[in-house]
Amino acid sequence: MASKYAIGIDLGTTNCVLAYRTLEEENAEIKLLEVPQASAASTIENRYSLPSFCYLATEAESAAAAFSLPWDDNKDYAVGELARRQSADVPGRTVAAAKSWLAHSRVDRRDAILPWNAPEDVKKISPVEASRRYLRHLVDAWNNKFPQEPLALQQVVLTVPASFDASARELTMEAARLAGLPESLVLLEEPQAAVYAWLADVGDGWRKKLRLGDNLLVFDVGGGTTDFTLIGVEEENGELTLKRIAVGNHILVGGDNMDLTIAHVARNIFADKGINLDPWQSVALWHSCRAAKEHLLSEDGPQVYPVTILGRGSKLIGGTVTAELSAEQVKSILAEGFFPICKADAVPVRKSASGFRELGLAFESDAAVTRHLANFLRVQGQNGVSVQPSHVLFNGGVFKADIFKSRTLEAVKSWFGEDVESLEQNPDLDYSVARGASFYAFVKQGKGLRIRGGAARSYYVGIETSGPAVPGMERPLSALCVVPFGMEEGSQIDVPSEEIGLVVGEPAKFRFFSSSVRHQDTAGTIVERFNDTQIEETDSLEADLPADEKFTDMYVPVLFQSRITELGVFELWCRSTISDDSWKLEFSVRENQ
Repeated sequence: MASKYAIGIDLGTTNCVLAYRTLEEENAEIKLLEVPQASAASTIENRYSLPSFCYLATEAESAAAAFSLPWDDNKDYAVGELARRQSADVPGRTVAAAKSWLAHSRVDRRDAILPWNAPEDVKKISPVEASRRYLRHLVDAWNNKFPQEPLALQQVVLTVPASFDASARELTMEAARLAGLPESLVLLEEPQAAVYAWLADVGDGWRKKLRLGDNLLVFDVGGGTTDFTLIGVEEENGELTLKRIAVGNHILVGGDNMDLTIAHVARNIFADKGINLDPWQSVALWHSCRAAKEHLLSEDGPQVYPVTILGRGSKLIGGTVTAELSAEQVKSILAEGFFPICKADAVPVRKSASGFRELGLAFESDAAVTRHLANFLRVQGQNGVSVQPSHVLFNGGVFKADIFKSRTLEAVKSWFGEDVESLEQNPDLDYSVARGASFYAFVKQGKGLRIRGGAARSYYVGIETSGPAVPGMERPLSALCVVPFGMEEGSQIDVPSEEIGLVVGEPAKFRFFSSSVRHQDTAGTIVERFNDTQIEETDSLEADLPADEKFTDMYVPVLFQSRITELGVFELWCRSTISDDSWKLEFSVRENQ
């Protein structure tokens, strides 16, 4: 059965969206799927986005089938709008920010750890399982609307942050396949999806907006992460083309941090009233402040918004406590804290993190995304000269507030002058990533312009150098490049190197590294000395080979072969130099490696 639809799915930190268009018509409209979801017990509503929250029901709620859906009568959990609301009232039973956890390499992301620090009587789930539930809900919603065109048979593109490393992407693919998405699923970086959404709107007119040599900065601030991507305008066979030329590191700053900031302000208001919040209330307050932010920053929002959480003492009237936040106060605090006007040579401030540590995620110590941007443009430049963008394309729900766009442009123009422009775009940024992914699913059939990019980072395997042992000191480690920056999908490379001994009969682990700035390294390049500002360690790679009789030694001499599949998935193989055997290395995502 041939595919009829090109589907794009935005698996967001705070919201999931599914967009689709037909493959048959050249200029078909991109539509959004209305997703049925529980908005209250026994109440179903259709919405264009599915909040990325999962509420774990009590036994009584499960027995009453309070969260039944058109396709499922026996839910012991709810995802979507009801779960988002429950996050404020019952945070101990509500999973949030599962997507950020997928990139959190210090925990086992397949282990049942969410909600983080939940009471013992709550049956927790893993970040992978939470992601699977969101995606499965979208799959079921689609199949319920289009029973004759099941989603598993369509052309589907799923988006991920540009800064997701290979293991986070693999875990995302794992969740997607468990949810019933097709094996042919393709991953696309969110900033590229935003550009595809813009291309879908302007069509061939993009060549009048951008010129040869221009650098387009995609500035993406979502619910949990900030991503920077540079896309250059080049010429090929006399035609202008787009090529991704740089991607920033994973920066765990986004709308969640803004909610935390507002929560700190509200907590101080409560303290002035003599109300000291306990840890449970602090988490509930964080979730409540999300709604306050959205209302106060909206175009026609109120000047004052009340934040209310459940009380914990018998003296509290009505069992709740309330603090009022003003729009002026919130806008000022967020603009100065997250978008300060800084110098072009600014660097993120390194300091000890504090507050709300029960959430468990390793938030950036410096929330000023303009300082992170200045640093990104400098490290991607040469000889200390920053890369100058000619245009800026904003993405992410944070930029629905015009004040943050204007602050960003003010900062960038203070570095490079008035030549930097903001591209006109669809103002509804909540849906741009899904729309762009749907358009990419269409153009991938050879029906339009594709942004050239390949691997967003260079990848390395750590090689321990030989030499005498010294008590208390590790042997020096060099980094062997196995995937160069920009390696294209559907290609493979035999990595030139000396033979490596692969252990048999017990697990063999390889330390694995990546870099977003070493674009000059080729496959086989050995970096003798490096630090974590250039090359960062990520999850290890692991192989567990049985002690085969044909291998008489305790190890097998191998060479590496790197592959990036057509689906954008990285694979690293060990090819024996003494037999026809080869073994695929798997990511080890356990906490204790």
